Amino acid sequence: MLIFLNQSTTQQLIREKFLNIKIAVIGDLMLDRYIWGSVSRISPEAPVPVVRVNKKTVSLGGAGNVACNLAALGCQVHLLGIVGADIEAEILTREMLNLNIITDGIVTDPNRPTTVKTRIISHSQQMLRLDDENTGAIDSDMEQNLLERSINKLDDVNLVILSDYGKGVLTDHFLNAFLPIARQKGVRVLVDPKRTDYTAYTGAAAITPNRPESELAIKRSLISDEDFEFAAQEFQQKYALEAVLITRSERGMTLFWNGKSYHFPTQAREVFDVSGAGDSVIAILGAGLSAGLSWTEAVELANLGAGIAVQKVGTAPVHAEELLQVIEQEGISASNGKILQLSDLMRQIAAWRVQGKKIIFTNGCFDILHIGHVVYLEKARAMGDVLIVGLNTDQSVKRLKGAERPLVSEADRARVLAALSSVSAVVLFDQDTPIKLIEAIKPDILVKGADYQEEEVVGADFVRSYQGQVALIPLVKDRSTTQIINKFPKITPNWH
Repeated sequence: MLIFLNQSTTQQLIREKFLNIKIAVIGDLMLDRYIWGSVSRISPEAPVPVVRVNKKTVSLGGAGNVACNLAALGCQVHLLGIVGADIEAEILTREMLNLNIITDGIVTDPNRPTTVKTRIISHSQQMLRLDDENTGAIDSDMEQNLLERSINKLDDVNLVILSDYGKGVLTDHFLNAFLPIARQKGVRVLVDPKRTDYTAYTGAAAITPNRPESELAIKRSLISDEDFEFAAQEFQQKYALEAVLITRSERGMTLFWNGKSYHFPTQAREVFDVSGAGDSVIAILGAGLSAGLSWTEAVELANLGAGIAVQKVGTAPVHAEELLQVIEQEGISASNGKILQLSDLMRQIAAWRVQGKKIIFTNGCFDILHIGHVVYLEKARAMGDVLIVGLNTDQSVKRLKGAERPLVSEADRARVLAALSSVSAVVLFDQDTPIKLIEAIKPDILVKGADYQEEEVVGADFVRSYQGQVALIPLVKDRSTTQIINKFPKITPNWH
């Protein structure tokens, strides 16, 4: 179920706004090589498997994979980093150009090899990785060249992502010079950190460490939700960050922002390979923030993307079409997910209130949903951000309307209501009135039909007691369940 994101708005944002976003990615460039094969025997020379090679592929790794993810989302990407004067750099450049990534920020260092990671994969399982790299700090001339190009990019982009893989490109001097200028220019900088001391990231908008990285930085184990909350808060305060997002593998993610913690459960159904998932997360997070999403909305979108990324083998990007598809699936399941027990609804309401959403409540039997109901609910939703519908159970309806009602079961009535885009949540109640629901929910606006007088509305006095509003909505003329039933007098109304 989508908690913070609006399905249709987010889909439109991905289709339209992502295309106009400009993001610079600065950091450690790598070439990822993959050797794909199959294993059917053990070598007679040593107790190791023999891999029969079927194919070889290459892709952008490190900061390049972040850029690749942004390009797959449709964003305009500027990639900055260091490569060697070698064939691997030529392959990297070719891959970047194929993805329409802007490469004028790439600096060539003839004294340094391009970082290459070679993975041997058999039957979707990574068997071995070979790293060919120089992890020493880049020399001062290369550093100054990259710094000047990076500062110049600040006037052309909406956001910057620093992809620090600890390969010597993002030096302390570079970070200490670049981050204050970015902040002065009002450009958000997100950092994917690999070092154990985050002091050099002070002043960035956010960092996105995973669990092991966080434990190394904070020098203690992180197990419970509370552990991650305290760690994220400590990072945020110590390094003057706007937000902290800790990715927790199979446990999802924890966001600390605006003085509060948010936990996002994992979205992956099956995990094949976690390599590159952090790159997908920070890319989607950056794109979402640049498009105008709040931190909670952008993290929820990134969490959906992470669920896609780990189901792939290798450092494969998450495409906009895949995000759109999973959001569509979440939206379909959300209609069932909108039908909540009161305890679950209260947790959802707490999240909505953090976002500053205005909560509307109405109630009814909604037996045979018709155009009058639909128009009424649309008008109610238009008064705020969230519409909660209290629905009478079958037993409650029988007591109110007689033994022959309801015509439609409570499960079916709830499911049809939940399918309406105007309805945010449905909660059933078994009492004759919804007063206990109203007292628990404390809506900003209590809505009923204009066939009631305000003094007749159950819960009106309670809502007004905390300066809430009571609104009466005119009903569609000549549209009611009773009128529909009366058109079919020969039919016994027992349609469960």
